Amino acid sequence: MPKLASWIRPKDEEWFRRSFAAHPDVGLWNAANQTIPMDEVQGLLLTGGPDIAPELLRQEIPDPSIIDNDADPVRDQWEFDALEAALERRLPIFGICKGLQLMNVALGGTLRLDIPGHDSREMRYHEVQPLRTDHAASHRFEKVNSSHHQAVDRLADGWKVEAWCATDDIIEQMRMNDYPYALAVQYHPERSDSYAPLFADFVSQLK
Repeated sequence: MPKLASWIRPKDEEWFRRSFAAHPDVGLWNAANQTIPMDEVQGLLLTGGPDIAPELLRQEIPDPSIIDNDADPVRDQWEFDALEAALERRLPIFGICKGLQLMNVALGGTLRLDIPGHDSREMRYHEVQPLRTDHAASHRFEKVNSSHHQAVDRLADGWKVEAWCATDDIIEQMRMNDYPYALAVQYHPERSDSYAPLFADFVSQLK
């Protein structure tokens, strides 16, 4: 049985149980409530959560008040370390929302620390945000959900953007070049069955 390492908030556990219900052969280990031996996993799932803690952001923060009050540096450090271990072993990696942002920061990119228009109540659970998608993207969605107030600013080296928000060009989907499998999305595929192909693709990469 392939094992996945992740850190999942209690309020998100139900969503991910549903997303992986079609893949009962995958063991999903949650670092929020257990110690995970990274040398025993076959993939890494980086999920949504509060903003990256200010002390772990690798950029100037002109206004610290815009960072979430519930930022979790313990979680963040685990995710940075887990990402480093996964990259070293060239494991499959799937980043979601904050996961995309953390991957970009870890590899040398920066974030826009506060953006408007991507966190309305309607957008959190409904596909209302239109995308502009690169013709070479493996996964193409006309519209997606959205729930974030930060986004990629300077893209880290080694990434190719696959999709942007059609109204303001916020990066919504990107893939690492010259790497077996590392996909990151800014939207929340765990919240809708419409995105089942994303999870199936990720699971198919696990050895």
